[in-house]
This record gives sequence, structure tokens and C-alpha cells, in this order.
Amino acid sequence: MKICIYGASSNEIDKYFLEAGENLGVAIAKSNHAVVFGGGATGLMGAVARGAKSENGEIIGISPSFFNVDGVLFQECTEMIYTETMRERKQLLEEMSDAFIVTPGGIGTFDEFFEIYTLRQLGCHQKPIAIYNTSGYYNSLIDMLNNAIDKSFMPNTNMDLIFISDSPQEIIKHIENYTPSDCDAAEFKFIK
Repeated sequence: MKICIYGASSNEIDKYFLEAGENLGVAIAKSNHAVVFGGGATGLMGAVARGAKSENGEIIGISPSFFNVDGVLFQECTEMIYTETMRERKQLLEEMSDAFIVTPGGIGTFDEFFEIYTLRQLGCHQKPIAIYNTSGYYNSLIDMLNNAIDKSFMPNTNMDLIFISDSPQEIIKHIENYTPSDCDAAEFKFIK
């Protein structure tokens, strides 16, 4: 199975997050799954790739060609695919992956999460989405989503479309045992 990783590109984060990212990469590789990611050498992208590499895991990087400069891309990918644009990169990440894990990150990670989450809600894909909630990083996001449900901006079934855990093993188990549910078109009335 090919598992897409979304996450921070910055190294200016607490080392705890980087260690957790490496642990996730190790767990993915030990489970005989491939990492598909944005190709970055730094931040959580690089940490997950290093973890997978330490277990001889398959690592597929997808990056716009303009990032191909010293120090930006992870040089030990099994395969590196270059795109012209960020939009092409996101499309290939989606198309090539069987599942998605959102690790802590900033605005780029939020963008990737909400796009893949929206596409799942619309029934454009049936792939599992997990949030790796390291050290409670996404607690405020989860609160925001629940607030949207409480105020009727989205149905409560939307929370069933994501799995939230701080354990790599729990996330991988969820992905491996995932059975997609059908999208209920009647719920589209909630989409604003």
C-alpha cells in the first residue's frame, strides 16, 4: 500500500515532532507499505522519509522541479517524480496514494488536509485519512471541526471520515482494516 504523508517542511520545530515523524516512517516501512510524500528533506517530510529509509522502505517523492536545489529534496528516495507546479504535485500525491496521513504542519499541510478531506466528503475518493495528532498538535483543529458540526455547518458524519491518533501503529492498523463508507448525497445540503 502507498501511504501519502502530509507534513511540515520546517526544521525549526521541537525535536519531539521530528522524532515522532521518524517513528511513523519506521512503522510504515516495517508494515511493508511505501511512503509517498512531497519529497522534502527537512521537517516532518524529511523525518518520515529518514525513518522509512532506516528500515529499507520504499519512498516515493513528488516535487515541483523548482525545488530541485541543494538541501531541499530528500536524496535517498526510491523514486523521485518531478512536476511543473504545486497543483500537479498535489494531484499526483492523491492519485498515487491508497491512504493519507496528516502529520503536524503549517498552512501547506492544512491546505492538503482540507482538500483531501473535502474530496472524501464529496465521494471523489474512498481512501482513508488519518491525523497523526502528535502531542495534541491538532486538538484545536478537531475542536474547530466539532464547532462546525455543533453549529450545523457540516454533518457529524464528516468526523467519521477521519481517524485521529498519536500512535503510528494505531493509524497503520486503521488504514489496513479500512472499509470505505458510501457518500450520502443528501448530506450535500450541508456543504457551504
